[in-house]
Parts: sequence; structure tokens; C-alpha cells
Amino acid sequence: MADHLGPDSEEIDDTVPHSARIWNYWLGGKDHYDIDRQVGDEIARSNPGIVTTARAQRAFLCRAVRHLAGEVGIRQFLDVGTGLPTVDNTHEVAQRVAPEARIVYVDHDPLVLTHARALLTSTPEGVTHYIDADLREPDAILSGAAATLDFERPVALILLGVAAHITDESAYEVVGRLLDALPSGSHLVFSDSAEVANPEAVRAMVREWNRTSDNPRVNRTRDEIGRFFDGLDILEPGLVSVTRWRPEALPFGEPDEVDNVGGVARKP
Repeated sequence: MADHLGPDSEEIDDTVPHSARIWNYWLGGKDHYDIDRQVGDEIARSNPGIVTTARAQRAFLCRAVRHLAGEVGIRQFLDVGTGLPTVDNTHEVAQRVAPEARIVYVDHDPLVLTHARALLTSTPEGVTHYIDADLREPDAILSGAAATLDFERPVALILLGVAAHITDESAYEVVGRLLDALPSGSHLVFSDSAEVANPEAVRAMVREWNRTSDNPRVNRTRDEIGRFFDGLDILEPGLVSVTRWRPEALPFGEPDEVDNVGGVARKP
């Protein structure tokens, strides 16, 4: 079954670039406007590796969700800042392993919510639910998710590339508020941009993003990203370039690093 919470979609402004639509463009999706493509191309000129990074982060999501739904046995997922539907969305990956899995998606872009209602359909055994809320509103997220998720049972909280849009120290408090509401055995799946492979290009990308977007972002160091995992038991191989989090076996050694680090951790 599929549900939606929140107000009806507001009018979509196709003159203002939006991160979810730009990301969709980089991932090869079809749901973006001229302004999103223009800004996406400008950012890619300053950081040519951004498209590879976007796709590497999506692959990390798939591997992490498969592990949690499979080996760990998680059956509830809270995906905040999900972005536009593409391929291998969280519910698709989780429900291929466990058809009864329950997934709540959270985003505040009306285009995302419109497409989510149309495209993100659950298996008959499971549930897919959508909440119109911003990461900066953790209490609204938790209240809405409680209609679908049982907070007495473990939940996988997914935050990919979204915490960077809270550009000050309050980001740690917001993520902590979400984690505090989850029981022991819950997991955090987290990644964000960091200066790993090409620091200058990442700095240029953020400058270009903030010049053209009304949703600014910040680069955090690997250590600063590591603070989001404080108090959690981080799974091997730790906090790494997303390409190197449990990659598929390759005949030529480890995959190249990208400027995005992530990890998966368990709440004790």
C-alpha cells in the first residue's frame, strides 16, 4: 500500500533550481527543468567528478539497504531528503529482500512528493509512506513517521547528502533528535560531500552551488562528518569514501575514491 501525509502539492516554481531536481539530472533521470540543467552543468564544470559522485552515493544506498534488510533484518526505513524517484529507490531495494518492509520517505519539494505518490508504490505486504517535511523539522518527521513505523522496533534512518544543507552546528542537534527517538538496534546510514579525492573541485562546486541555489550547503571534513556517528557503533569498514563501503568484488582492486564519505552505524 502507499500513503501520503502533508498538504497538497503547492505550485512548483520552475525558475528556481532545486537540489533534488539537479541530483536527478546527474543521475540520468527525467524530472528536471531548464534551470536545473543549467545549474547542474555549471556545477559539473567546476567539479567534473560530481556526476560520478552522485551515482556512487546511490550505489552506496543500495548496498547499505540490502545489508540492513538482509543480514541485519531491519524492516523499517526512514529516508529523509529522499530526492526524486530514480532507480533502486530505498523501498525497492528493501522490499526485494523483505517484501513486508515499511518505508517512510521525507522531502519538502512539491515535485518530489508528486512523483513519489505516482511512482513509489509498495509491495502488497509492505507499506510506502510519504511525509512533506524538512530535515530541520525533526519533530514533524517523527510525528508523521509514527503513523507507519513502530518506534519500539529498530529503524534504519537514511540521510544521504541532506545534512550539508543545514550549514551550522544545529545539524548535529537535528540528527541527534531523530536518533534519540529510535530504539536500540536502529541504524544510521549517512553520507555527505567531503574533500577526499579533489578538494579544490569540491570547494568550487560548493561555491557555485551557493551562488546559484536558494538552498545553500556546506562542506564538512571527514572528522566533522564523523561527529554524526557519535555514540553509535560504526560498522566495518568505518567512515570511508562511499565507493569503498563494502563494494562488489572487483578484479582490479579497490574502486577509486570520490568526494563523498559515508558509513553505517548501529545504535547500542
